[in-house]
Amino acid sequence: MNYQKLDAALATALNDVPDPETPSLTVFIHTEPILDADATAILENLNVAGVTPGKDTFTATLSANAIAQLSAQPWVQHLKLSQKLHLVNTRLNFRKLGV
Repeated sequence: MNYQKLDAALATALNDVPDPETPSLTVFIHTEPILDADATAILENLNVAGVTPGKDTFTATLSANAIAQLSAQPWVQHLKLSQKLHLVNTRLNFRKLGV
């Protein structure tokens, strides 16, 4: 595992994974813009969707072992844990905003 390519949240989340074979972490995969056939095959074998020429950012739900495999690839720039978005204030009163 190349921890230099992982963001802090992903490195921490990997410690809490009960089964390293089960895809359980949704991540952003940032790669070099031009991927060769081998790189494309690796991404597709890990069930990464939307692998097309020129694309350099992908999203996938991966296992800890798959993340370790990707972090070792020279064409992977970094991996980032996808965070759930939360509403800032669910009790927002739209009348106060003049809407």
